[in-house]
Amino acid sequence: MTSIIKNLFSIYMVFHLISTLACEARSLRVTPNFVQRKGTEFMLNGSPFLFNGFNSYWMMNVASDPNQRYRVSNVFQKASAAGLTICRTWAFSDGGNQSLQISPGLYNEQMFQALDFVIGEAKKNGVRLILSLVNNYKDFGGRPQYVEWANSTGIPVNNDDDFYTNHVIKGYYKNHVKTVLTRINTITKIAYKDEPTIMAWELINEPRCQVDYSGKIINEWVKEMAPYVKSIDKKHLLEVGLEGFYGDSIPDRKQYNPGFQVGSDFVSNNLVKDIDFGTIHAYPDNWLAGQNDTMQMEFMQRWITSHLQDSRTILKKPLVFTEFGMSKNDSGYSIEARDSFMNTVYSSIYSLAQNGGTFAGGLVWQLLDEGMDSYDDGYEIVLTQNPSTSSVISQQSSKMIALEHTLSNKH
Repeated sequence: MTSIIKNLFSIYMVFHLISTLACEARSLRVTPNFVQRKGTEFMLNGSPFLFNGFNSYWMMNVASDPNQRYRVSNVFQKASAAGLTICRTWAFSDGGNQSLQISPGLYNEQMFQALDFVIGEAKKNGVRLILSLVNNYKDFGGRPQYVEWANSTGIPVNNDDDFYTNHVIKGYYKNHVKTVLTRINTITKIAYKDEPTIMAWELINEPRCQVDYSGKIINEWVKEMAPYVKSIDKKHLLEVGLEGFYGDSIPDRKQYNPGFQVGSDFVSNNLVKDIDFGTIHAYPDNWLAGQNDTMQMEFMQRWITSHLQDSRTILKKPLVFTEFGMSKNDSGYSIEARDSFMNTVYSSIYSLAQNGGTFAGGLVWQLLDEGMDSYDDGYEIVLTQNPSTSSVISQQSSKMIALEHTLSNKH
């Protein structure tokens, strides 16, 4: 009798072990790993990672009102259904109404819980996030708010460009970085720096500097802040937030700018060791206002190909088209014109990604839920209300997924 019980117990233990291992295997499958970089490619679980994505900068702001959170969920669900797997959004709101950072080092817990919710919803829907840490512009506070905080305590400042050079203001920024990266999500219970749903951090949205168009002041700032971010979080990728303007490091490259400089330098700023990939934005309808569609599209092609070439040969890092769109406020706008513009951009991304994977994907500006008219900026896309545009987006997602499989099979 004893031996039978022993045998039954042994059989039970074997089954228990098998079921435990099966559960562990299942949890391993559903737990996403961190997106990594290997040379000029993004990698996920040892295979090339390509994507189609979108911007929805407003998510934390909207999620701060519990009655509006469904809008965040709706956009993630519909984006995921359209094959979109990356969302870029703000992890900042400095001073003023609905601020995340009320004043230097003082945070609004309700707003932080809204960001927790955004990350949780992204995770549920299989969408990864690029989170930007401060704005160049005064919207949501940005550089001007940081400088104003310093000014209000009696620290002598000249202009908003002191953001990059004043040691007190740089201390404010570093504190914000540390606070966000070490935040423990109240929903997932995971620290942001340990959350694989986050693909990358962005130092600043569209850095510009009026007192120095060479790119050197911004470069010194990046050289200080990039290692600081990595000292706290070595798991995540990091990018600057650049639009792609060329500076003085390679003067010949300035011919590709849209007729002006903004104080950043695509090459030198992205060469900083702790920066993992390059980014470009493009708004030819805005930058080249007054030029016809043909000239604007010719600019786009030059913009895309020159940055890809530099990313591949000089930076030796991946490239992401982190913002592009066409505004309905443009004189030549129609839904058909916007779809055509997006198709052209998508085709360029796809064809260049085919050739080695350096061009990893694009993020259209911007997706909204229905009834969010207060966030309209001319570029808004509501997937349920714009079926033709939704189709253009879904087709690109399918092509990038198929290409990713092809490249994975070659590895």
